[in-house]
Amino acid sequence: MEATAAKPPLHTLTFSRVTAVNRVFAAVYTCAVLALLYQHALRALNSTTFLSFSLSLTFLFADLLFGFMWATGQCFRMRLVHCHVFPENLLKVTREEDFPAMDVFICTADPDKEPPMSVVNTALSVMAYDYPAEKLSVYVSDDGGSALTLFAFVEAAKFGSHWLPFCRRNKVVMYESMKEQVENVVDSGKVTDDYITNERERQAFNKWTPGFTRQDHPTVIQLRVSAVLTNAPIILTLDCDMYSNDPRTPYSMLCYLFDTTINPELGYVQFPQRYRGLNKNDIYACELRREFLINSAGLNGLAGPNHVGTGCFFSRRVFFGGPSSFVSPEIPELRPDHVVKKPIQAQSILAMAHYVADCKYEDQTNWGSKMGFRYGSLVEDFYTGYRLQCEGWRSVFCHPNRPAFLGDAPITLNDALNQIKRWSVGLLEVAFSKYSPLTFGIRALGPIMGHCYAHYAFWPIWSIPLTIYAFLPQLALLNGVSIFPKVSDTWFFLYAFLFLGTYVRDCLDFILSGGTFQRWWNDQRMWMLRGVTSYFFGSIELLTNRLGIAKNGFNLTSKVLDNEQSKRYNQGTFEFGVESPMFVPLSTAAIVNLIAFFGGLIGVFRGGDFDGLFVQIFVAGFVVANCWPIYEAMVLRTDNGRMPTKTTLISTLLAWALYTAASHTPHK
Repeated sequence: MEATAAKPPLHTLTFSRVTAVNRVFAAVYTCAVLALLYQHALRALNSTTFLSFSLSLTFLFADLLFGFMWATGQCFRMRLVHCHVFPENLLKVTREEDFPAMDVFICTADPDKEPPMSVVNTALSVMAYDYPAEKLSVYVSDDGGSALTLFAFVEAAKFGSHWLPFCRRNKVVMYESMKEQVENVVDSGKVTDDYITNERERQAFNKWTPGFTRQDHPTVIQLRVSAVLTNAPIILTLDCDMYSNDPRTPYSMLCYLFDTTINPELGYVQFPQRYRGLNKNDIYACELRREFLINSAGLNGLAGPNHVGTGCFFSRRVFFGGPSSFVSPEIPELRPDHVVKKPIQAQSILAMAHYVADCKYEDQTNWGSKMGFRYGSLVEDFYTGYRLQCEGWRSVFCHPNRPAFLGDAPITLNDALNQIKRWSVGLLEVAFSKYSPLTFGIRALGPIMGHCYAHYAFWPIWSIPLTIYAFLPQLALLNGVSIFPKVSDTWFFLYAFLFLGTYVRDCLDFILSGGTFQRWWNDQRMWMLRGVTSYFFGSIELLTNRLGIAKNGFNLTSKVLDNEQSKRYNQGTFEFGVESPMFVPLSTAAIVNLIAFFGGLIGVFRGGDFDGLFVQIFVAGFVVANCWPIYEAMVLRTDNGRMPTKTTLISTLLAWALYTAASHTPHK
């Protein structure tokens, strides 16, 4: 009997040989962290003054938080694997007609910050997938309820129906005539009768009356609407600016979907967020290489990566309970196994779509809690992925050499910091909810995976130790107070090992993942800057929300490019320009560290205790080296992107006030 030929592999998974090294390093470094905490406790117990006791307790608390974040970060390295897909083998094991249908969700909310033409380009890019056209449906959810966005897609639909087949063959994704017409309407701010070509369009645009606001917008397209219209078993979620960069991306996803060994529990396939237009050295660290690439690859050896909000292929089934605990929707038309037999244009189908899309439909149902995307956090993507994995679903991180999707990154410091601040609020909402990864997550996912999610959920608490180390050692240095071990003390080598160990290790991870040293330097710089800005303000915002003083606001990151800002960004120059509250603590810290560094050096030259003050001088000098773009913006620059004079004056006064307060604190 002739043997059956073996099927070619669709993907492979190999365990990394670095895992053993990671575990040994983690064990040694943990001992060093424990020794540091012991040293702080010992100094506190042996303190002879209230000041020394307070400083010891403060640094004990700061280093305890540093230790917690470091420990949770090591969980990503405990089971490293390398995955590869072979999309070229897909048609050798299955037929194209067996490919599952796919619904694509694209979300937008503000035509001023998210230009309609950009959203259209994203939709066209996925419509041009090398995928059976009859199995591909694209939905756009406009939470801003903009007539401009609707007009852009009316024009895009006309273009797509006539030209998309040509575009698929020739890789054309733009239609200049359509682009010009849409941009003219956007510039005018309204859709006039000149652009309306038939009665059906007129009826649609007549809904936008003079008193219309985004709170009055027609029902948005969501999971339930797609279930009624097409109900494809695969759902791709995309940000409005995250366009497809590879028409064969679905083939990589299907390499996992058609693997019967993982399919029953496979909830989603996550592709990394990659960006076009980043300047050479990524000055704002928008690439987030550690979060989107390094950590996600580490999670592949566990239960899989977290959902990052875009570039994710979901199985529709995951939104209806765990693999073995199906949660049934209210009506059969919403079930993931429901077969749509009528065309989309059928009146009964459209009526049902409007019915299930109504915001009030969710009242007294499981939508948002046990079904669909989960509500309760500004980072609903992170929260949804976390809850799905707690229910038993696995995920896969797919990172092909050619980026599957490319998006826009912020080109101003204010936008970059505000984006992280918004994420910080949402992450803390998860951290302090009843589904906290430290309690619910560890029980549902196990200690390692639970602590990985805890690392993200408690991300903003970096603000506490970073803010402490940004000010206290420097203020003590200005007053000649030594708070760290002398260079001649054995404990000094512990501090040196902890600093060099974590920085060298982080740099190696960054470079081995494909980054550069300069990008790593900017990444660690932005980590410190976020500590006194994004993380700090995000934590404050959550606190005021919980106290009922303020409410959450969802501030979109602008995707509109300014020519002058773009020019400075491409030159690697930081863009300040606006009077942002976050620039005040940033500038204050920069001024305090600069004065402390040179003040400490002058004190040493005058016969001061260099042996006892070396660590504080080094810390201040390290911060000064990272703050050069801030000094440049405050003093040397004259362009529109410089630091506002008002911010510089306020920061200078605050720095003086801190120094004065520290000088009047009893040292003995």
